[in-house]
Amino acid sequence: MADDGAGDGPLRIAMISYYLPSTSKMGIGYQVHELATELTRRGYHVDVLSECPPVPGAVYGHRHVVLRGPLRTFRFALALRRLDLSGYDVLHAHGDDYWLWRRRTPVHVRTLHGSCFSEARTIRGAKERLRMVLLGCSEVLASLVADTTVVVSPATRRWYPWVRRVVPNGVDTSRFRLDGAARADHPVVLFVGGWRGRKRGAELAAAFVRDVRPAHPGAELWMVTRDAPADPGPGVRVLGALSDAALTDAYRRAWAFCLPSDYEGFGIPYVEAMASGLPVVATPNPGARYVSQDGRSAVLAPLTRVGEELRDLLADGDRRDRLAAAGLARARDFALDRVVDAYLDLYRPRRRGAGRPGRVNRPAAAPSGTGAR
Repeated sequence: MADDGAGDGPLRIAMISYYLPSTSKMGIGYQVHELATELTRRGYHVDVLSECPPVPGAVYGHRHVVLRGPLRTFRFALALRRLDLSGYDVLHAHGDDYWLWRRRTPVHVRTLHGSCFSEARTIRGAKERLRMVLLGCSEVLASLVADTTVVVSPATRRWYPWVRRVVPNGVDTSRFRLDGAARADHPVVLFVGGWRGRKRGAELAAAFVRDVRPAHPGAELWMVTRDAPADPGPGVRVLGALSDAALTDAYRRAWAFCLPSDYEGFGIPYVEAMASGLPVVATPNPGARYVSQDGRSAVLAPLTRVGEELRDLLADGDRRDRLAAAGLARARDFALDRVVDAYLDLYRPRRRGAGRPGRVNRPAAAPSGTGAR
């Protein structure tokens, strides 16, 4: 049984996430799944409130918020207002809590997984850009509604400078780990993301065919993606959606990892790759800059040079080893157990005074080891 620091049993935690891995490929959903799983493993009671159905085999609880029709991401927030959350000690929102201004639980924590304002600068299409701006306004409101708001990388504070705490996303480093004996016998570059949109899988495939294959005829690009065309090019293998076990195996077998996104608020796959001992090539988006310490533990290059950087990296074993070692060291900063510890420090202090009306105990700052400030 978990000790919540208040002496009266384990915390009951409600997590809000529109996305979950059951039907969504959004990184927020995967992070919520990992956090809820680890908290449940430690003995806390966790329910995830989501528009997505439950994840098969999940050990935590699930409350399905069923919606139909358009504008679901906005209507989800309104639907949450109608739910009774009074049985929980903590409300931890990963989105869509901006209408929950009346206190519903003793503690209300909000995680901003990036900035929709920042993403609006790179997204294509006027309609999508407007949608991102509106979601950015909702993030501003949510940061004021919650008792405590955190961001997952320092760059996000540019848009929300009043948010002072940084708690990064976490990766299970017992699952994503180095296994040099599993490496493929030929050069393999791994990509995890979407073919279209901000992940720029199509652009990576074109760069691989143009720059990498002529220099390394046996090289392959493995793409963990759901929306690639049937014939993406010579040497490009589309793996589709993978199970957890198959994904960790793909990381262990690859020689290098590349995700050339035009925007990442954090970039969980970068850390998964680093923890698996892979050298990383990325474009200098905010998440990649933070995770790689501005290029000290990964290669950051503009999209026009990504293919050339991969070509040269595959030919230089010593450089791959140096980058892999730097990435492994950096990945320890994002270990899931450290991130959960930081959140528990935010969950607990207010609960000690929860029975005293009018008393507000602001949570202490997260430990300095969990992320930059």
